[in-house]
Amino acid sequence: MEIFWEIGIQTAEILTLIFGIMGMTLSLMLLLSPRLAQNLSNVLNRSINVDKQLEYLDKDIQISNFFYKHHIPAGLILVAGSAFSLFFFFFSLDVSKFAGVFFGSRSNLFAAELVVSTFTWIGRIGCLVGLGFGLLMVFMPDLLQRIESRMNAWLETKPMIAKLDKTSHDVDSFFFRHPVAVGLVGAVISFFLISLSIINLLE
Repeated sequence: MEIFWEIGIQTAEILTLIFGIMGMTLSLMLLLSPRLAQNLSNVLNRSINVDKQLEYLDKDIQISNFFYKHHIPAGLILVAGSAFSLFFFFFSLDVSKFAGVFFGSRSNLFAAELVVSTFTWIGRIGCLVGLGFGLLMVFMPDLLQRIESRMNAWLETKPMIAKLDKTSHDVDSFFFRHPVAVGLVGAVISFFLISLSIINLLE
């Protein structure tokens, strides 16, 4: 698996080089020809209407009735899946071996084991919760239905989306009011990214 890790690192370095070159190009445009950069910004500025796509998220899909009509098989499936996953997390999963598969070097092994252990405990807790809900669905579906009705809440997303729909030209105005300063800062950062990625790729 170390080869996949190396491929991921090289891909990140190549992307860093590409973004660095793009940043350097835009910075030089701001320094040498801010009017051309402004024309390019006007061409690239677009407003995308996402209201139609978000309408699908606002639909209320009722699937509870199906599960409560067949609460015994649904609960047994949930109990079986949770029990199998719990057995895997507690007895079959070797954290050190699993972390060593993805992070072969010993320097990263401790951090990898810490991450894998964290996700393992999250999985164990989730399986215990699933086991409890499965048992409730089999033996006490009415109680589970009352718990579900209390936990059900309607989340209104339109106020948040309305804020995203507002157009703001403050960023563009700041860039084009201070083209030299922004261009110099962008050029320095882009030069650093390009140099760092080239050095890492040549090693």
